[in-house]
Amino acid sequence: MKVSGCTCGFLLLAAVASAQDVPPPATQIAGAVLAAPEERRAGARVLGWDAAGKFVTLREGTNEQVCVADNPKVDGFNVSCYHKDLEAFMARGRELTAQGVTEDKQRDATRWKEVDDKKLAIGKDGFLTVLTGKSFDPATGQVAEAYTRWVVYVPYATAASTGLPVKPAPGVPWLMDPGTAGAHIMISPVRPK
Repeated sequence: MKVSGCTCGFLLLAAVASAQDVPPPATQIAGAVLAAPEERRAGARVLGWDAAGKFVTLREGTNEQVCVADNPKVDGFNVSCYHKDLEAFMARGRELTAQGVTEDKQRDATRWKEVDDKKLAIGKDGFLTVLTGKSFDPATGQVAEAYTRWVVYVPYATAASTGLPVKPAPGVPWLMDPGTAGAHIMISPVRPK
């Protein structure tokens, strides 16, 4: 499983949605913040879609969390929250996607080079939570078949500097993209059956 496809794909996909598909801002916010630690939800900045389907800020934040609402053009439920220091990196990914750079490896390589060249900031480290599921019920606040995974960005970290494996194994944290600006620790619990 390629993390870019799992975590960045939905973060970076800011496709225009038709107005009839876009949930109201309150619904988008309620779902998006479920990926944030409970004590940070009320102050999180939330990004999502306006009635015209444009990617916008739905709510300004008062803390370090940035949450991204579920994309109404993609099946299932998929939201994320990350530290504000990752916003420039994530926003650049969305920009590249909008420009037609949709291949994960190309988008990642572009951003990593920009970080290497000091043209793009990724922050010293950052934490990303991804919550997926079959659907979200705004009336109950419940996600059907909810699954949460975490990513800890540690730019330029290697197996030698962390002691982590660089290949995935069920339920074991591992280092993806070691030695790059986008190096990150993947924490993916075993999915419930």
